[in-house]
This record gives sequence, structure tokens and C-alpha cells, in this order.
Amino acid sequence: MKQDRFLTGILIGIGVIVIIALSLYFLRRGEAIYISDDKPEGVIHNYVLALQKKDFEKAYGYLAEGENKPEFSEFREFFISSFESYNRSGLSFGTSSVTGDSAFVTVIIQRNYGGPFSEISRQHETVDLIRENNLWKIKHFPYPFWGYDWYQDRYKQ
Repeated sequence: MKQDRFLTGILIGIGVIVIIALSLYFLRRGEAIYISDDKPEGVIHNYVLALQKKDFEKAYGYLAEGENKPEFSEFREFFISSFESYNRSGLSFGTSSVTGDSAFVTVIIQRNYGGPFSEISRQHETVDLIRENNLWKIKHFPYPFWGYDWYQDRYKQ
């Protein structure tokens, strides 16, 4: 009898801990929101968030105009076909440098290649932005948030 009470007490304690953990998880899991894009960091944040929300039109709007800019359909298809790649990636900001109408922002891209015991890789990369019509636009972004051939001369040998 005494053991049954003890076991029941342990099971009730575990149940309470599980309920508290789930409650905290769902309550603290705030939805990411768009921020002001008057600074290069805001543009980068909003671009990545738009990709995560699959709002490809909004994300495409952050691309700079230029030679060999991908068409919207090509842009959208790239992210639809590589969903797992950029969805398993995180981003944090390093330093930024603004000179006139160009900006360089260092980002740290963290990638998880799957599995509970896999390591997370961290790469320091640079995002290039330019100011067009008084708005910051992305000129180059590292993979997996960018196609390797965008803005490149595709016919150059």
C-alpha cells in the first residue's frame, strides 16, 4: 500500500512537470514579427522572416534591382525546392558597416543538418545591401537564403 502511494505520487509529480513544461513552451513561443526596415539589419530580419512564413512576394521585394536578378517564379521555386535547407538554419547578427549607399552586415548562420545528435555548424558570412530609392535592398546573401547564380553572369565562361 505504501509503495502504491509513493508510485502514485511520483507519477502525479511527473504529470505536473510535463503540464508545466508544455504550458511554458506554448506561452513563451511568441510569433516572430516584422520590424522596421529602415536599417540594413531590419531588411535582413524581414527577408528571412518572410521566407520562413513562405511570403515569397514580400521576400522578393527586398532584392535589389540588377542584371541577372532572378524572376519571381525562379526565386519562389528555389525556396520551395530547398525548403529543408533554409528551414533548418538560424541567423544572428554580427557587425555592420554603412558607407553611403552601401552596407555590409556580418551574420552568423547556424545550420542543423538533422538528427538529435548532429552538431550545429556556424559560419560567419557577409550580406551586401545597397540603397535604392531610399530603401535598403539586398544585393548578396549567403546560402541557404540565396541562390548561388543570382546576379551572376550566367553565360560567362
